[in-house]
Amino acid sequence: MRIINIESVNDERVAAYVSLTEAQLRNRLEPEKGIFIAESPKVIDRALAAGREPVSLLVEEPWLAGMQDMFDRIDKRWGKDVPVYVASPAQLKKLTGYRLHRGALAAMRRWKLPTVRELCKDARRIAVMENIVDHTNVGALMRSAAALDVDAVLVTPSCGDPLYRRAARVSMGTVFQVPWTRIDEETLSQQGEDIESEKHTKEEDRKYWPVRGLEELHNLGFTTVAMALTDDSISLDELTRRLNNAETEFDHIDKLALVFGTEGDGLSHRTIANTDLTVKIPMSNGVDSLNVAASSAVAFYATSPRRN
Repeated sequence: MRIINIESVNDERVAAYVSLTEAQLRNRLEPEKGIFIAESPKVIDRALAAGREPVSLLVEEPWLAGMQDMFDRIDKRWGKDVPVYVASPAQLKKLTGYRLHRGALAAMRRWKLPTVRELCKDARRIAVMENIVDHTNVGALMRSAAALDVDAVLVTPSCGDPLYRRAARVSMGTVFQVPWTRIDEETLSQQGEDIESEKHTKEEDRKYWPVRGLEELHNLGFTTVAMALTDDSISLDELTRRLNNAETEFDHIDKLALVFGTEGDGLSHRTIANTDLTVKIPMSNGVDSLNVAASSAVAFYATSPRRN
């Protein structure tokens, strides 16, 4: 590693950590793949274990010696030219505007996401995040998916980015362990043709989700389940019964896709109308629903192959 001490908050070499927005990181620094920021040694370590390439690191000076094993692994796999920018805790607080959670950040290259068909080819149970915009909830859902053996996660066009710094941190780095992709023009294309622009209007997004996305899941053999409160919702217990009954039963479910909606509004009416089933988690004490992070964990646990 190249150890480089940083003295000024205006140092252009650390612009990725300081002055660029998440959208700029995705699109400007590396047009083909983009950049994301991993925060804390644990998250960085899981990203490296998943084969994600580091561009640079920004480390608080007191953490430098304790990260030597990580530096050695980076040297061995990606060469010795990856820079490690070092500053005092006070300097890094000036650089980032806040006290670092665990003393280290890493700028890492994004990767080409698989198509929906590639991702779901061997999956039996997947989750879909529809327009979830709170990155804490995105990260929490990814962490639950990893812990409870969900095979893959799909992210709709308007959903928050699983690689957003906070989402990756809340997930404890499991965003690098759970296979996932975004539902869009490129990942729904059978030929994988290039897209002209990464920016879609809401109307263009609707072309890919819910209609085309759900159609693709149905073609892949998934029973699609909207997690929502409607008059015809079945209970979560009934869903698990159908998962566990004999394959010869008329209502047996083989491959399951659980769809979770955004905070507040929940799933769109169009999504609910186009899924195969609507499922609710029974509530008590006048509570109408759980936060999406909590409800996804309950649903993942209830439908987990380890239990059924």
